[in-house]
Amino acid sequence: MKFDVLTLFPEMFDSMKYSIIGKALEKKLVDINIVNIRNFSKDKHKKVDDTPYGGGAGMIIRPDVVYDAYLSVKDEQAKVIYLSPKGKTLTQAKVKELSKENHIILLCGHYEGIDQRVLDEIVNEEISIGDYVLTGGELPAMVLIDSVSRYIEGVISKESTEEESFSNGLLEYPQYTRPETFLNKNIPEILLSGHHKNIKKWREEESLKITKKNRPDLLK
Repeated sequence: MKFDVLTLFPEMFDSMKYSIIGKALEKKLVDINIVNIRNFSKDKHKKVDDTPYGGGAGMIIRPDVVYDAYLSVKDEQAKVIYLSPKGKTLTQAKVKELSKENHIILLCGHYEGIDQRVLDEIVNEEISIGDYVLTGGELPAMVLIDSVSRYIEGVISKESTEEESFSNGLLEYPQYTRPETFLNKNIPEILLSGHHKNIKKWREEESLKITKKNRPDLLK
């Protein structure tokens, strides 16, 4: 899976060199190419934004610099995603769908956004990671890369993705490890029983309880 990321702040993506995604990069299971949009500015000061027509607060990223950055990685087979609070919410189902792509180009907005004309020209889909607004698209891009990469073969075990939150429409059950007693609280006896059928049933019941408490909307 290849990700090309168009951003004004490439340094923010250094954190992706660590943990599971970092190992996936080392194994070449995932390729993350960061493209600095500012490099395509023709302004001597590398300016990439301007005031909005019609007035309003903030600055708008120019369409020409974004388009030239896109052309540097253009691939007719690639899916171009603009990270935006106006987009459709990223869900586990969408994550699984995107994991089947071979090449994804992620466009990170900043300031008050990007000129609509270039979005209309190059973007296939707008995606939001939640009903709130961030200062830019870099954090959402990292969230998308992390969540999608987990479904690429070899990044993590298939069992891990099958038993986690949202995989079966419910939130994940509680997890425990050693020591058996911590702050006078013991591990549930069922988990020490070795009876796999009963453990499976207990986990299903706990998943349902947690989902009812924290995300009852998932049960509708």
